[in-house]
Amino acid sequence: MTEEQQRQSVIDEALTWQNTPHHNGAHIKGAGVDCGWLPIMVYSAVGLMPKVEPGRYPPDFMMHRGEEWYKSIADKYGHRLPAGQLPKKGDFALYKFGRIYSHGAIVMDWPRIIHSYVGQGVIQALGDQGQLEGRDVIFYTLWGD
Repeated sequence: MTEEQQRQSVIDEALTWQNTPHHNGAHIKGAGVDCGWLPIMVYSAVGLMPKVEPGRYPPDFMMHRGEEWYKSIADKYGHRLPAGQLPKKGDFALYKFGRIYSHGAIVMDWPRIIHSYVGQGVIQALGDQGQLEGRDVIFYTLWGD
């Protein structure tokens, strides 16, 4: 499979999660998923990373912790894009909410993303508008060195 086919498979798999309700700590398609589990389930389903267990976390973990556990998972399985480099289809965006980087999204065609958001579930959105506008964001790719 070419890189372009792999990238498309990420988008295709992410779209199968669309309209799944947001539920903290869940990872069942159609029943509930949060912004941490969605990328894990998508990238593992297409074979780009193992299905890792992030552990239990409260819905407001980003307000009380300084530990960058979500970022540490992204650092382990992805390659951070240099500042200023725009992400490609299938790449990963990690946003800072509260004290730490705590909200993940899959890039469809930047700035279009797909993510699980509180009160909205898995939706497509613009990654530089609304609740995400002006937030610090780190982009990762699962391709390359």
